[in-house]
Amino acid sequence: MEELQTIRYERDGHVARITLDRPERGNGLTRLLIEELAAAVEHADLDPQVRVMLLAGNGPGFCGGYDLVDSAEGLGRQAGAAGQQPAGAPTDPAVMAANHDPDATWDPMVDYGMMSRNVRAFMSLFHAPTPVICKVHGFCVAGGTDLALCSDLLVIAEDAKIGYPPARVWGSPTTALWASRLGPQRAKRLLFTGDSLSGAEAVEWGLAIEAAPAHELDERAEALAQRIAQMPLNQLQMMKLLVNQQVHGQGLYATQALGTVFDGIARHTPEGYAFQQRAAAAGFREAVAERDEPFGDVGRSTRKG
Repeated sequence: MEELQTIRYERDGHVARITLDRPERGNGLTRLLIEELAAAVEHADLDPQVRVMLLAGNGPGFCGGYDLVDSAEGLGRQAGAAGQQPAGAPTDPAVMAANHDPDATWDPMVDYGMMSRNVRAFMSLFHAPTPVICKVHGFCVAGGTDLALCSDLLVIAEDAKIGYPPARVWGSPTTALWASRLGPQRAKRLLFTGDSLSGAEAVEWGLAIEAAPAHELDERAEALAQRIAQMPLNQLQMMKLLVNQQVHGQGLYATQALGTVFDGIARHTPEGYAFQQRAAAAGFREAVAERDEPFGDVGRSTRKG
């Protein structure tokens, strides 16, 4: 496939390895990374030799969510409001959302149009007939959880952190898979607080299939991938389609549309604007630290969204 800038792709036998490769930014999500992820998934899915994909992240953690530092801190520095950008202006959803003037008219369908493109890319992991294992180490938070939850199986380090802190302010999970993976009550427990789970807790709650000590994570994920790779590809495809049909039947498409609309709304509430303004004044990381301080998890918060 074409040369990639933010993703590493390689095939080893029947296993396609897709690795997020922006370690200096916590593998923060950008439009380019999301596009390259979807392209890598399609490339693997069209390769008849691939029977399983193994998604991972390079560096200290899997994914810290959307890379919002520059856009949030640049509030008001770019000309134009969301939906009123001059020709050639950036169309990254993080940039557009963070630079919307609260005194200007907000068009919710601009946010929806941008974020729904990302949802389609994330869901390529879910829709691809080939099974996908997501291997999480370090942290998987905010938008990074979309990748983990859209994958079929999650193998996680016991000491890793997974959760959706933007539920506290400035976000809604667009792929909306928390209830499908955890059930309504446990999904509400996490989304009502923005709390995260450790890898060990993720297995206990049923979010992950396996947790391993950090030094054993690669070995355990590889063992699962190789075991799946022994299956005929057509059997794997049928089994995935069979199980996914039940999730679709529970109304996933409608829930994702609602979650994506809510994500835009969350950035345009009074609290959302106050968060943006604080990020512009003090820096995004400081705004996140202040957001999380009442919950007692400052210092463990993501450096991204």
